[in-house]
Amino acid sequence: MTSFKNRIFYFLKPFIPRYLQLIIRRKIVFQKRLKYKNVWPIDEKASKQPDGWFGWPEGKRFALVLTHDVDTAKGQEKCRDLMNIEMESGFRSSFNFVPERYTVSAELRNLLTQNGFEVGVHGLYHDGKYFVSREEFRRRAVKINKYIKDWNAVGYRSPAMQHNLDWFHDLNIEYDASTFDTDPFEPQPEGVGTIFPFYVPENGDNQKGYVELPYTIPQDFTLFVLMQETDISIWKKKLDWVAEQGGMALVLTHPDYMNFTKDKCKIEEYPVNFYKEFLGYVKEQYKGVYWTALPSEMARFWKGNMVRKGMPPLGSR
Repeated sequence: MTSFKNRIFYFLKPFIPRYLQLIIRRKIVFQKRLKYKNVWPIDEKASKQPDGWFGWPEGKRFALVLTHDVDTAKGQEKCRDLMNIEMESGFRSSFNFVPERYTVSAELRNLLTQNGFEVGVHGLYHDGKYFVSREEFRRRAVKINKYIKDWNAVGYRSPAMQHNLDWFHDLNIEYDASTFDTDPFEPQPEGVGTIFPFYVPENGDNQKGYVELPYTIPQDFTLFVLMQETDISIWKKKLDWVAEQGGMALVLTHPDYMNFTKDKCKIEEYPVNFYKEFLGYVKEQYKGVYWTALPSEMARFWKGNMVRKGMPPLGSR
């Protein structure tokens, strides 16, 4: 269920100018950053390997998964440019669209999948009201499942990372990506405490369920818009730690906030060169030692090689 504090926030949000929202959130983030400095951006406890863990494919040291949430129509307009940047660097990623907040381009979705990218569903409206009640989530799940089917998608991510892992069994998915190892700045701030995927069985039945893929690299919006960081040192620091621990480096960025021009960044933008630099750092620093996978590939690897071999789900160990 949605907390009372979050209900109030999402009720008032439409009436608060965007610039004022950012000012308020920046102050809150500044206070929380001091409070949670011992568990963000790195929570040492999240490095514990799952029971029965045998390593990544081809003996790679760690895994890399790139994902993007496209929150607005403006963000959708930048997706081709972002796709081209990744293709030039030899990467592929997933793009998650909000089907009833803006008109999602079928041409764009087809272009992405034809070039080896993945498309996922990112809620319906991005309004923060998915968990007001069980009945409301069931009602929305019907529509979400329609888009999942129509788009040939297998993955989901909830807007604002709000989640109820039990309720997500209403969705026809192979994976969900609505959690994180540690991120006290989110509306639902409790992390899952692991830098590895984990399986969420339905009613204890390992034959029914989905793989959960927590993001483990801090969100771009948090770093560059709220915290106003001017370089990617935190991205590098967290990636280096995840690589050292042999975990999954799952990245979540938003084309909405990337500035692809030479113009000065607006109040909620950051230079796309930050992302380019990150991709370059991965390729140069970790050449040949990481396994890069789409979210669907990661979910199928995990289910096929961990769940079927009897690994207990997170929380039962």
